[in-house]
Amino acid sequence: MKISIAALVGSLLGASALVPNQGYTYDEFLGTFNKKASSRSRQLFETRLGEALAHNSQEPKPSYLKGINEFSDVEAPPMGRKVSPGLKAKNNAGTYKPQMKFDDLPTEVDWREAGVVSPVKNQGGCGSCYAFATTATVESHIALETGLLFDLSPQQVVACSPNDDHCGGFGGCMGSIPELVYDYLIDAGGYAEEWSFPYVSYDGSTNGTCKSGDDLLVKAGITGYVKLEPNNAQDVMTALAEVGPLAVNVDASNWHNYESGVFNYESYDDMDLNHVVVLVGYGTDKDSGLDYWLVRNSWSPTFGEAGYIRLLRDPVDDTPCGVDTKPQDGTGCDGEGTQYPCGACGVVFDVSYPTGAFIA
Repeated sequence: MKISIAALVGSLLGASALVPNQGYTYDEFLGTFNKKASSRSRQLFETRLGEALAHNSQEPKPSYLKGINEFSDVEAPPMGRKVSPGLKAKNNAGTYKPQMKFDDLPTEVDWREAGVVSPVKNQGGCGSCYAFATTATVESHIALETGLLFDLSPQQVVACSPNDDHCGGFGGCMGSIPELVYDYLIDAGGYAEEWSFPYVSYDGSTNGTCKSGDDLLVKAGITGYVKLEPNNAQDVMTALAEVGPLAVNVDASNWHNYESGVFNYESYDDMDLNHVVVLVGYGTDKDSGLDYWLVRNSWSPTFGEAGYIRLLRDPVDDTPCGVDTKPQDGTGCDGEGTQYPCGACGVVFDVSYPTGAFIA
């Protein structure tokens, strides 16, 4: 539906990312996104508005549009921490072995159409992207296995999942990685539903209180997970088509004002993996002809295309790689060195999915 504000182009769901015109004002922004005014908020908003207007007016037309969303007046949107492909996984980790031939893959995949993808959620100011991405991925695989799509608890992961080796952060609202979440879920017996373990870490001030034993009302779980070979774009595409949604780690540093289209702004030379999201499909944009990865984010439906972003998908036999020189900047596993992620935003670098989904 369209938002009834003359200065805006319509969004997909309520106050989603908006394409502003020259007349869009700070006061309209405050009203649309229920924000409070401040001098810093206004300054950041005006900077982001100028960036969006300048970008969208380029000729030839850019492959994606920048817009205004609830993050347009903050220094940076909420993310998590960096991935650690050097993590020594437990015996729960398996190896991916493609069953489909690459030439037989469908030209487009969108797991939302199969009814196995839950609505987009909002991690808020907590660095819990890893919890939301892993939870969404597990939800989808449980739905694929059982036909039932549950609303599972990312708060359980934030409060309970350990991170002793400081992989992707320090746990809780200070970040982690999907592999550690899978291991925790297997040891804990599975997930509670959202209603029995609701999210309380939205503002980032608390990790919440862990529940275990009889206090943890487990509804569904997994028995293992698979970690794909790093930077194997062909396997990522094949697994996405034949297995289901995948948890991936990306550099989301420049996503804050994405509105729609195929995002290809990212520099391949200097990456900083800092966010965990879910691959739910791939395809080709009809307008630009650009191939894309379809990515579910955890910044609420007000971000991008109703909570999603489409990333440029390079040819599997010609996927550029970059350099991440800061894996120990409070984000990688202790003692880890330089990383070399490939694909737009490093999207094919660290990829995983759960196995053995069940209902308790």
